[in-house]
Amino acid sequence: MKNRSINKLSELPSTAISGNDISSSVLYVCALSIIYAGQFAWITLLIVAFVLFLFRKIYAEVVGALPLNGGAYNALLNTTSKRTASFAATLTILSYMATSVISANEAMHYLHNIFPIVEVIIATIILLSLFAVLTIIGLTESSKVAVGIFIFHIFSMIILSFSIIFFLVQNGLDIFVQNWHSPVAGGSIWMAIFFGFSASMLGISGFESSANFVEEQEKGVFPKTLRNMWFLVSVLNPLMAFFALSLVPIPEVKALYENTLLSHLGEISGGNWVAILISIDAVLVLSGAVLTSFVGVSGLLERMTLDRILPLYFLKKNKRGSSHRIIILFLLLNISVLFITHGKVTILAGVYTISFLSVMALFAIGNAFLKIKRAKLPRPEVASWISLFVALAAVGIALFGNIRMEPAKDLPSNVSIFFEYSIPAIILVFIMLNRISFLKFLMSTIHYLSRPFIKNVKFLDNFILNIIKQINSQQFVFFTRGDNIVNLNRVMLYILNNEHTRRVKIVSVLRPGENVAENLDSDIRVISRLYPKIKIELVTLEGKFGPELIKELSVKWKILPNFMFIGSPGDKFPYHVEELGGVRLII
Repeated sequence: MKNRSINKLSELPSTAISGNDISSSVLYVCALSIIYAGQFAWITLLIVAFVLFLFRKIYAEVVGALPLNGGAYNALLNTTSKRTASFAATLTILSYMATSVISANEAMHYLHNIFPIVEVIIATIILLSLFAVLTIIGLTESSKVAVGIFIFHIFSMIILSFSIIFFLVQNGLDIFVQNWHSPVAGGSIWMAIFFGFSASMLGISGFESSANFVEEQEKGVFPKTLRNMWFLVSVLNPLMAFFALSLVPIPEVKALYENTLLSHLGEISGGNWVAILISIDAVLVLSGAVLTSFVGVSGLLERMTLDRILPLYFLKKNKRGSSHRIIILFLLLNISVLFITHGKVTILAGVYTISFLSVMALFAIGNAFLKIKRAKLPRPEVASWISLFVALAAVGIALFGNIRMEPAKDLPSNVSIFFEYSIPAIILVFIMLNRISFLKFLMSTIHYLSRPFIKNVKFLDNFILNIIKQINSQQFVFFTRGDNIVNLNRVMLYILNNEHTRRVKIVSVLRPGENVAENLDSDIRVISRLYPKIKIELVTLEGKFGPELIKELSVKWKILPNFMFIGSPGDKFPYHVEELGGVRLII
């Protein structure tokens, strides 16, 4: 753990890891926006930039108040229930899965265009495995690769921009004027902008990634990554769409250059060498998006495992501090999806679209709950209610637009693809959250079916009971400041609804000479009678509540900080939430 705390990421590597994902969108979102919005594509991309500006404040407020890995999952875990947070986490994982597989496959298609000898499926598996190994080696090492890719991408986009500007100075804007007066896509300006905006919202996928590894970033870096990503998307995407409309007639974009538009712009404006440069850049930056997925999902799944949503088996770390079992699991999942789709990964677009936009919406909802339920929690930035509602409405419109869109030829609808992949994942998480009930149901079924030969299966009964006992043996801690019986009851209800345990410590930390609250002992006796199946223990300690005490008690009692709870701290609380090592806010 020491290495992770020392080798935290500065602004450039942090921006590069998440920026490769969001900036790679320029390779596909320009063509996509032109297909749906026609001559208004650059306008829809400017609207997307405005929506992303609103989300900058939303993300900054939530992560500033709760600077822990997990993104939307962490926001909802500390403001709602574990089930709601797990739903957001499942959608985030699906989004990362679709991003990594699609990006790796598209990168290898670009490589195949440069070197036809490349076998796309095999090369995709090799690329996924390469970035899995890089992530296992360590975030610091993999960030160096991300920085190299990021700088090359920015350099390539600058070369392409100057090449196009020089070409337009010489040849004028005749094609742009021709496109501007062409028939409007969808027959209506408003419908063109509506569907164009909905499609263009995919251009900000990756913006959520930085929140999933915020604990690995230096203090104050996270809001800078948001600013940098917003600037990239706001300048690069509308500019390239404008350039495309100035060089290529809209019908040609739709018919010939949906997947290779930017390299075609390079060929028109600067010749073959610029087209090759952009193709190489596409290979690299799409590969960088794969790395973003591995880094983001690693931080998220590690947090979920700490909260016992996934088996603790996945918590084991290597010498470099990486959760290698989580990374290998994600790699195997990606490879299995590649084979299930037979390499036709475009069918994952529905999973990618709906899950990503849903995660953005859930993050905004988490911000609303944070404002209501954790109003006293200190935060460096605050998003206004108006900007929150506008951002949430914009994501809702984009979701509706993507659901209404006609699917690509020979492909099912986005909604059907999304449910095909999301339902099994949600069922798996639901089983983990309710595993005690499922184990008891399994035991009852075994009893019913094995009545004639119960003696021969008694070992199964004992085996399941031991598993239940082991799960319930995990102790939980609530630090109280002398809460009244109403708050203590809320604590117990939260634990019953979200955790599997039969043992809870109520801890009161007292200053020297300070006495325990008069009502606390009697209130706990009442709570104990209300919840007879849970052993509630009152512990009074003399000392100062803070990170050192939490670490000390965690080692002494063998209870991870993730299993320790506090109420929402006020403005005068001397510590930031992230300093408490993962302690959760529940009231």
